Amino acid sequence: MKKFMYLVFTLLLLTASGCGYNTMQANEEAVKAAWGDVEAAYQRRNDLIPNLVEVVKGYAKHEKETLTAVTEARAKVGSIQMSKALLDNPAAFAQFQQAQGAMSSALSRLMLVVEKYPDLKANQNFMDLQHQLEGTENRINVARVRFNKSIETFNTSIRIFPNNLTNSMLLHLKLKEPFKAEAGAEKAPQVKF
Repeated sequence: MKKFMYLVFTLLLLTASGCGYNTMQANEEAVKAAWGDVEAAYQRRNDLIPNLVEVVKGYAKHEKETLTAVTEARAKVGSIQMSKALLDNPAAFAQFQQAQGAMSSALSRLMLVVEKYPDLKANQNFMDLQHQLEGTENRINVARVRFNKSIETFNTSIRIFPNNLTNSMLLHLKLKEPFKAEAGAEKAPQVKF
């Protein structure tokens, strides 16, 4: 009887170690960490925008419409609570992506306005802010790529056998949505002066 109990216990340990429970938990934590990097990059961009708008305001007083659009886009982004809960709510995640896309669009329009003002382009404060914004946009892109990679790993881990059995019986983890390109992103923007 002792040998039988020992054999059953050993089999349970071996089965549990191959069920993928720990792997799925680790992959979900990697998704959360990658999301934190995305949040930090977007927050950095959000923090730079007021300074950029103020510098441009001094030079482009009659470009009120563009400056208002940037300010409104920033306010909309700020109204969406960035949290890890967005990852489990596809509708809220889509709303977040849409707000960030509007922010990118507004910033693009602002940079087009800047082209009309050579003195502004030569302003050291503006140049510094523009470089910081460019670096931040690169950070956002890198963070989004890493986030999507962690989503791919996580989604795969909950769908493969035997992890899918463990997930359906114990964890009930849902597939997570990666970042996707904005509608119309396949077309190059037209620049008109």
